[in-house]
Amino acid sequence: MAARSAARKERLGPQVVLERFLPYRLNVLASLTSNALAQIYAERFGLSIPAWRVVATLGQYEDRTARDIAAHGVMHKSTVSRAVSALEQRGLIVRRANQDDRREELLALTPEGRDIYEALAPQALAFEERFVSVLTAEEQELLVSLIDRLSGHARSMAPEGEGEGEG
Repeated sequence: MAARSAARKERLGPQVVLERFLPYRLNVLASLTSNALAQIYAERFGLSIPAWRVVATLGQYEDRTARDIAAHGVMHKSTVSRAVSALEQRGLIVRRANQDDRREELLALTPEGRDIYEALAPQALAFEERFVSVLTAEEQELLVSLIDRLSGHARSMAPEGEGEGEG
């Protein structure tokens, strides 16, 4: 058995061990974190992950185009489109003409959507605080710095407009 394993390893060359492969580990961490956070906005507010990202983006920036939201949340345009439609049907967002570009519509939270954002934001921040509480303050600062650096590098390596985030 060991001889066969060694021969296979030699034939295949370097192997990816997923449990030690950083892109895989980051994806697992993002999925676990996103799923844990989703309990707050899914159970309490009936929002999907993409819908939460749309609400959070509009809560942060007031109004944006669907294209802006997709880029900000690293989501595919069709995912944003479905989330926007669902949120619009629930009366949580509205569309209005973009005076600067008539081909686009600006999206904004309705008062009910704003209420959800304002109720959700403190809960999301409390979740974040609990999540990073296993790290010291210095480790938290370092983690933020490393994520920023890796994110910038990953964006420079990725084809323009590709990718859909999980978290």
